[in-house]
Amino acid sequence: MRGVHTYQNLNNLVTRLRDDLNNKELVLLYAYNRTGKTRLSMDFKDRGKRNNGGNADTLYFNAFTEDLFTWENDLENDSTRGLRVNQFSKFFDGFTNLGLEPTIDEYLSRYADFGFDFEYREIMQGEDTFTKPHFVYFNKDGQDNIKISRGEESIFIWCIFMAICERVLDGHESYQWVKHIYIDDPVSSLDDNNAIAVACDLAKILRRATNRKDENDSPDPIKVVVSSHHSLFFNVMCNEIGRSKENEPKVRHKRYFLHRPNSEGRYTLRSTEDTPFFHHVATLAELQKAADPEAGTLYTFHFNALRSIMEKTAAFFGHSDISFCLKALDDGENRALFNRALNLLSHGSYAIHEPALMGEDNQNLFRDILRDFIDRFQFDLPEILSETRTTT
Repeated sequence: MRGVHTYQNLNNLVTRLRDDLNNKELVLLYAYNRTGKTRLSMDFKDRGKRNNGGNADTLYFNAFTEDLFTWENDLENDSTRGLRVNQFSKFFDGFTNLGLEPTIDEYLSRYADFGFDFEYREIMQGEDTFTKPHFVYFNKDGQDNIKISRGEESIFIWCIFMAICERVLDGHESYQWVKHIYIDDPVSSLDDNNAIAVACDLAKILRRATNRKDENDSPDPIKVVVSSHHSLFFNVMCNEIGRSKENEPKVRHKRYFLHRPNSEGRYTLRSTEDTPFFHHVATLAELQKAADPEAGTLYTFHFNALRSIMEKTAAFFGHSDISFCLKALDDGENRALFNRALNLLSHGSYAIHEPALMGEDNQNLFRDILRDFIDRFQFDLPEILSETRTTT
């Protein structure tokens, strides 16, 4: 298919991304969960180390970044709760003398209403001694040592990363090794409002990164890759990065839909510069494949995916909810049934990571809804699972 390229493994895909960044400043990737985005980010980072004699060139944010923090409940005394920090990580090098707390607090105040305090300790690295964060305590409304949610943990860690990015762009010596920034799924635990806020704030800092200049006023950009499975976040990033800003050069960037057909080792990459909503249509193609009575397998979480596509279709046509899509279906007798099914079956606790097979009656109902929806709105579904024109 035109515009789609196949890569036999992650190593070849990394080569493509780094080649893109030789000519562009930023790459945006949309991909479903379990596609391999986290492994791709680590392979990208490892390639940089190999290319630079073992020295890193990529500051990254992904699931491994969050693993640098471990929640401690203090089961013995039930009093000293907070996040334990892996202070030996290079990630925290800038804490020694940069005073990151005010910048972290500035970002955090945009998304949450709790406070924090770092506890520092001295550690030996080689022959040198450094003071690095060891533990983080949290407070709110005058109460200390509070327990925060997983989503709040994620946004706090993200704010640390954003503060470090600020120092990277300032050219601080602790982060002069950074030539690339790779960000994978920064909003996996956030609601839509915070997802939009994070995307807008990130776009601002990435504009600074891609337009950075050295002391001689010559271009010295930090090259960036951002990957996400969150469709709202991805579209906000496309819009924020894609539009022109007064007195700012346009960000040269690429947008891709990343796919792994049939959970095999091969990966496909489709350019989506002109169609940032392509991944919504690609999701429909995935649902149609899953609904195939002969070769597909339907799980309960597929109702969530279908409802999400209907919501986005309604929004595209200027309507607030999926009732617009349901009213457009031809079979009036089934509209009420479809509506009840989508409301009931798309809001259950159906985890993608522990999928449950859909019952036979619900499978038939799902196929009816999907077929009518695709026929009514005349979607041109891509053959994303077929052999593509270029193999690398």
